[in-house]
Amino acid sequence: MNKQDKVNFTIRTLDELYPTIPVPLDHKDPYTLLVAVLLSAQSTDVRVNKITPLLFERADNPYDMVKLTVDEIREIIKPVGLSPMKSKGIHGLSEILIEKYDGEVPKEIELLEELPAVGHKTASVVVSQAFGIPAFPVDTHIHRLMYRWGFTNGKNVIQTEKDAKRLFPKEIWNRLHLQIIWYGREYSPARGWDLEKDIITNTIGRKTVIDDYYKTKKSR
Repeated sequence: MNKQDKVNFTIRTLDELYPTIPVPLDHKDPYTLLVAVLLSAQSTDVRVNKITPLLFERADNPYDMVKLTVDEIREIIKPVGLSPMKSKGIHGLSEILIEKYDGEVPKEIELLEELPAVGHKTASVVVSQAFGIPAFPVDTHIHRLMYRWGFTNGKNVIQTEKDAKRLFPKEIWNRLHLQIIWYGREYSPARGWDLEKDIITNTIGRKTVIDDYYKTKKSR
């Protein structure tokens, strides 16, 4: 298979497995999505989805959020980890949204990246999932799978994003990045990986990755 065949096989397989894709983080609008994505850094979506209802019950918009102190926010979000940084970020970005954007979340990645505690990945998730603007957020699952599939050299997430955008059609980026995340969790995890069940890596995977898998398996 050449590179294009591998890309087509990947798209086809993911469409078959995930014809409809649930969004991993519970939210009801761009603001609650922005907060949820910020909270998900170095945490799990499951944990975030348990905490956001408690936070959003108190404040589900920037105007109510700034009425809470940073310490009050921190107390609620403690279980997701990194709460000192995240609570300051949530309070700070809420103030800026009120001051600069009339309480609305901007649609431009560059403007989102200017907000406290909002990095490129968070901004990309928000524009793609809240506004339907094509973006290709790269998380650990996508980074791992793009390398396993031989679509990137895996040096860093910036390179992985560039490679993904070059290989896959723009009109499917928003769907595809979610499909890859779900696939990575179910079929191609970092730990407890069973290559036999991982049809994409098994079919098109990087030779060195597959060789290493079997070497490790033999040595156990």
